[in-house]
Amino acid sequence: MTTSAVEGSLLDAATVRRGRMVDDLIGYVETETPSDDLALLRAGLGHVERFLGDTVGPFAERTLHEPERHGPVVVGDLMAPHPSGRWTVVLCHYDTVWAAGTLADWPVRIDGARLTGPGAYDMKAGLVQFAHAVALLDERDLPRPNIRLVLNGDEEIGSIGSRPIIEDVVRRTPGPVLVFEASAGPDGALKTARKGVGLFDVHIRGVEVHAGLDPAGGASAVDELARVVLALHGAADLDAGTSLNVGVVSGGTRPNVRAGAATAALDVRVSSDAQAARIDRVLADLRPAVPAASITVTGGWNRPVMERTDANVELFRTAQAAAEALGLTITETSVGGASDGNFAAALGAPVLDGLGAVGDGAHARHEWVDLDRMVERTALAAGVLQRLA
Repeated sequence: MTTSAVEGSLLDAATVRRGRMVDDLIGYVETETPSDDLALLRAGLGHVERFLGDTVGPFAERTLHEPERHGPVVVGDLMAPHPSGRWTVVLCHYDTVWAAGTLADWPVRIDGARLTGPGAYDMKAGLVQFAHAVALLDERDLPRPNIRLVLNGDEEIGSIGSRPIIEDVVRRTPGPVLVFEASAGPDGALKTARKGVGLFDVHIRGVEVHAGLDPAGGASAVDELARVVLALHGAADLDAGTSLNVGVVSGGTRPNVRAGAATAALDVRVSSDAQAARIDRVLADLRPAVPAASITVTGGWNRPVMERTDANVELFRTAQAAAEALGLTITETSVGGASDGNFAAALGAPVLDGLGAVGDGAHARHEWVDLDRMVERTALAAGVLQRLA
């Protein structure tokens, strides 16, 4: 059979698996894995590994990492059935933004081809699709690369504990990196670029005095905070892909006291390292209007920029060819959200992101997955892995 014919048959085989994939997704979504609950994360990781064992077989090699105060991380090797010198890194996170008990008032529901439930779109369906894609290839004795899979338990809170593990895996594993985060937009675009993310806190110290007795005295940290917010929002450059958002502010003690302290929590998104450097200068140059006040900035860049490199585009072209062989059409895009793929891209690895669910509603109560497209994307992932062999 030609490559196109083989890939076309993968769609038929994925369709046959639809019922099992739906059952696997339901069981996975009903296993709550909030980022801040270590007990539930450990139980959820156990569920994931049992599911993977049942679907694709055991890891040839498995390493468990337990970062302090963060979800455990497993790195597992899925060796190709036939000897292969090629490797592909696959990144998946199993934690979600949803608190323990969310299922009580938001259970998994299916309406036609739409499944809704906490974490289904971001990103539990992606792992189900990946596992069944590997199973499709292996049961049909089709070639694929060796796969080094990272199961991350703290992605939704910044991958603080897992970042060094991910970077170590990428450094020592030559080959492309596939990320099974949800796709983007209604057409399910794949992601060849992501913005870098900076998370900063601006701390302002003022001088407290009685607001009625000495209205011109002291130094109001809240006044300074208002100026800082305007300055930060004014530093945005949307045409250059740079946004700044002060999302949380606090300060002061009582209405009749000139505030002695205030803080602002800042989220920054940038599309280039040059813009990140510019924002660093903006933050370093913040100065109070009143000399008696002071400003300090803490925090830093949570994820580096994932730029649209030639290597990323070439990897997308591989996926595009696999899609065409399946009779599907895919597109690429750049998004403002970040993922663990940012870390891999910053190390120079080719990265293709968004291979997971088609649907909508990440981090929202209307989160949902298109089950028909889940079948298509499983076949697509299988086609990509076959071509990477």
